[in-house]
Amino acid sequence: MRSSAPAPASPASPTPATPPAPRPSARRAAKNPPMPPEVPLRVEPFRARVREAGAAHWRDLPWRRTRDPYLVWISEVMLQQTQVPRVLARWDEWVARFPTVGALAAADDAEVLAAWQGMGYNRRALALHRAAVAVVDRHGGAFPREERALLDLPGVGPSTAAGIRAFAFDEAGVYLETNVRAVFIHELFPSAPVVPDAALAPLVAQACPASGQDVRGWYYALLDYGAFLKKAVPNPTRRAKAYVRQSRFEGSHRQKRALALRVVLAAPAGEGVTLDDVAGAVNREEERAGRPALGRADVAALLDELAGEGFCWQLGETWRAGGRPRDAAVTAGKQ
Repeated sequence: MRSSAPAPASPASPTPATPPAPRPSARRAAKNPPMPPEVPLRVEPFRARVREAGAAHWRDLPWRRTRDPYLVWISEVMLQQTQVPRVLARWDEWVARFPTVGALAAADDAEVLAAWQGMGYNRRALALHRAAVAVVDRHGGAFPREERALLDLPGVGPSTAAGIRAFAFDEAGVYLETNVRAVFIHELFPSAPVVPDAALAPLVAQACPASGQDVRGWYYALLDYGAFLKKAVPNPTRRAKAYVRQSRFEGSHRQKRALALRVVLAAPAGEGVTLDDVAGAVNREEERAGRPALGRADVAALLDELAGEGFCWQLGETWRAGGRPRDAAVTAGKQ
């Protein structure tokens, strides 16, 4: 009797691989999915409505008469925290002084800061200068078109990069600016008390035309319709989660910093101002406004704070505008 061979052992079933744990951002997205619009987005009717409203409220602004990415970028940065009339008042002077990215890069910090005065938020001026230097050093003075290259520039965030790409190159993207928020919230979230950008961004992307299909005109229409809405109805952007009410400037720490910097910038070329010069100017303003004077130590702290951010530097008993020159830093190191 033939003995049967033992049956081969069946291979062990493989242990199922443990799926990787979701990233924190993915867990948050799953837990808090973007809120759907109250009014569904029907792209073509929405585009037609926005373009019609944009044409009705069109604003002829000088930075819209160019596709030069440098000038588009300057306008985007100026308009971030400054009202249009104020930018209009300074536009021609800036363009005459710094007509190209190379001209801006070749200037020194003090010159750029002096030209920026009256625009507010002086950090923007320093970021502009550093970004201009980066464009010259990294890109030979040719403004980059790619989003990643734009985002690598100092002070350029997603909205600014999208604005440059849309208005200079007619490239599609998510340009989520305050007036754009106003339109999407007004049209698609008419009664929502708070609307996060996470809910708006996919709608902005969906509504945007394809690259080369008048993206530039589309976003200008959104901006002008949004500017109209903010005057015609209760401002929709106040229901944006990203909305931040600007703090009072008069009497604020920001005002004192700005005044101290103006005093330093007003010093004749090659000269500086003393701590007492700055304290005197700041306290004359405080007295005029009926506020208590600052002590010398308080004014010195203001100057140290400004110096730490690259707005001014100290040489002996005097303060000079801009970042410390390299040769001055070497000299100071030898003392």
